[in-house]
Amino acid sequence: MTLDPLLQASLPIRIHAFTIMPALFIGLWLLWGSRKGSPAHRVAGALYLTLMLVSVISAVFIDAFILPWLKVGDFTLGPIHLFVIYTLFGLGQAVSALQRGDYARHSAAMRGVFFGGLLVAGAFTLIPGRIIYRMIFGS
Repeated sequence: MTLDPLLQASLPIRIHAFTIMPALFIGLWLLWGSRKGSPAHRVAGALYLTLMLVSVISAVFIDAFILPWLKVGDFTLGPIHLFVIYTLFGLGQAVSALQRGDYARHSAAMRGVFFGGLLVAGAFTLIPGRIIYRMIFGS
């Protein structure tokens, strides 16, 4: 295993990776290790939200590797970018539900962001040729 492919990647990819990695572990703790509503849960939740927002913004500037279909300026978007919309929508739903005191909806939205925006989208990084694949398995 080597970090070289990531360290040599473009700035948006590095930002994306270095915000997603801690978000993954914070998200795991928020979902299964924290006491919901506690001060620690709230602080970690705010950090998680910030990391996910930075990650989503950086994702827009990463060229589509698979099925590129839309050129926007210097960037090529593809189906993988639909996760940007999904994640932004989920984060918005989670914050809105929290502000309304709808904790069940907040929890459901955050689980959706974690599983869809992190785990499912993250599974695509294991496709041969992608950076995380090269880090783990070599070229």
